[in-house]
Amino acid sequence: MASASLLKSSPVLDKSEWVKGQTLRQPSVSVVRCLPNAPSPLTIRAGSYADELVKTAGLVPLVGSNNESWCQGLDGLASRTAAYYQQGARFAKWRTVVSIPNGPTELAVKEAAWGLARYAAISQDNGLVPIVEPEILLDGEHGIERNFEVAQKVWAEVFFYLAENNVLFEGILLKPSMVTPGAECKERNTPQQIADYTLKLLQRRVPPAVPGIMASVITNNKFLSGGQSEVEATLNLNAMNQSPNPWHVSFSYARALQNTCLKTWGGRPENVKAAQEALLIRAKANSLAQLGKYTGEGESEEAKKGMFVKGYVY
Repeated sequence: MASASLLKSSPVLDKSEWVKGQTLRQPSVSVVRCLPNAPSPLTIRAGSYADELVKTAGLVPLVGSNNESWCQGLDGLASRTAAYYQQGARFAKWRTVVSIPNGPTELAVKEAAWGLARYAAISQDNGLVPIVEPEILLDGEHGIERNFEVAQKVWAEVFFYLAENNVLFEGILLKPSMVTPGAECKERNTPQQIADYTLKLLQRRVPPAVPGIMASVITNNKFLSGGQSEVEATLNLNAMNQSPNPWHVSFSYARALQNTCLKTWGGRPENVKAAQEALLIRAKANSLAQLGKYTGEGESEEAKKGMFVKGYVY
């Protein structure tokens, strides 16, 4: 799914205000993710993050499959990405998902890979760095070996079609899910086992030219959390960075950074400071994990709770 968030009703930054290479630490500019089917024009907000988020779902039923989905949104993407670039955006993100309990069918895998490749080619053609996000959903009772088997096939198809579409591998960021057992699998794996499988998948499937992998998936690799608990996602990231590998493995979490923060806040002004502190704790924990120095000590019970939601859509 091309899950996306755009900042609404905000002043557009003048191009002269854009500083090449500025990082997300700059307080004056918020993160913008360009989405398929997003309303136009895109606006980038200078200042607060408090604008209402507009969410656009891209997943629709894939006719002819085993109750699987495909991600719509390629129509008009070229003109939208060109407009996004003119207004200051430099990255785009497209998420598509593969369901193991529903197959995955050959049709669903190829559709996911082709859509990601076309999106990446169009984004690069208009000056944006495409974040390529093939996610293997946690839904199911399957073990880690099955996830590994499916992920190998999905990633192989993704990189094949990226090459077929003349995508510059040095100019993409890969944001995959980690290799884990299904959420309903009775056999659980240790962080070290998850790290071993995930790093083996990277070594077998990712071309050396790919400079970034965002999760939550070569110098900088980032992974999505995919419904793991905050602590699980951090422990698994930490284990990958304690294992020998040629990359810097980092994170691009949503729920695994925000869950405790949002629950602490609860929409109440008096809870803002406590929520900010909760977010800082998670940010520090994952900062340590991407250095292989996270211990898990002192984590709250809330951070240890799983966040998997069966059939989760966003």
